[in-house]
Amino acid sequence: MRVIIGEDEALLREGLTLVLQQGGFDVVATAADGDSLVTSALGHAPDLVVTDIRMPPDHTDEGLRAALRIRREAPETGIVVLSQHLNRRYAIELLEHQPGGTPPGGGTGYLLKQRIADIDAFHSDLRRVCAGETVLDSTVVALMAARARNDRGPMRALTDRQQEVLVLMAQGRSNSSIARTLFVSERAVIQHASQIYEQLDLPVSEDDARAGARRLRRPGDQAAGPDLGHRPRHPLRDAGL
Repeated sequence: MRVIIGEDEALLREGLTLVLQQGGFDVVATAADGDSLVTSALGHAPDLVVTDIRMPPDHTDEGLRAALRIRREAPETGIVVLSQHLNRRYAIELLEHQPGGTPPGGGTGYLLKQRIADIDAFHSDLRRVCAGETVLDSTVVALMAARARNDRGPMRALTDRQQEVLVLMAQGRSNSSIARTLFVSERAVIQHASQIYEQLDLPVSEDDARAGARRLRRPGDQAAGPDLGHRPRHPLRDAGL
C-alpha cells in the first residue's frame, strides 16, 4: 500500500516513515506543511495519507484542512489524522466528510499519537482504513459515548449492552469482531445493531442496503440478515454526537 506522510517535525517524520516501512507500507512521499501534503497526495494518488493535525504555518489545524481537501478531491484515498491531544470536534469533522457511493471511498481514521507505540495495532488500523473502514481511537469513542449518555436524548434509552455494541460499531468493527470482543454470537450482534438503529431512529439509505448485502452463512444456511455492524453511515455521527 502506497502512503504519504504529513508531519512537520523531521525526527517524527523519519520515525513514522520507519514504522510504516516495517509494516510493509510503501512511503512514496512526505510533506512538512498542508499545501505540500495536498500537492503530493493529488500528484502521487496514494492509497493512504497519514497526517498530523497541527502543521505550519500556524500549527493549528492545517493538517486536518489538508486532509479534508484531499478527501474532497480524491475521495478514494484513505485518510488517517494523528493528534497529540483529544479533540472531539476534529473527529466529527472527519466523519462528516466520510465518502460514500459504490464502490465506497477511502476509509477514515482519527488516532491519538500514543497509538503509534503499539506498532502492530497501528499497522492494523492503517490497513483497515485502506480497506475503507472507519477507525476511531478508543479514547475518542469513549468520550463521545459518555457525552451521549449524559445528554438528554435517544442514547439514554439504549441498554448497557447496546451501548457497548454501538461503541464498537463506531470503531468500524465487523460483526465477527464485535462478537469476539463481547463474547456473544454474531446473530446477537445483528439483533443489537438492528435495535440500535431503530431506537436512534437512524435512516436506512440505498448505500446502507447495499452495505447490508453481506450475510452470515454456513453451508446450506439461508441468509441470517444484514451485517448492520458495518455500514457506510457512522452510528455515532448519525445520532448527532
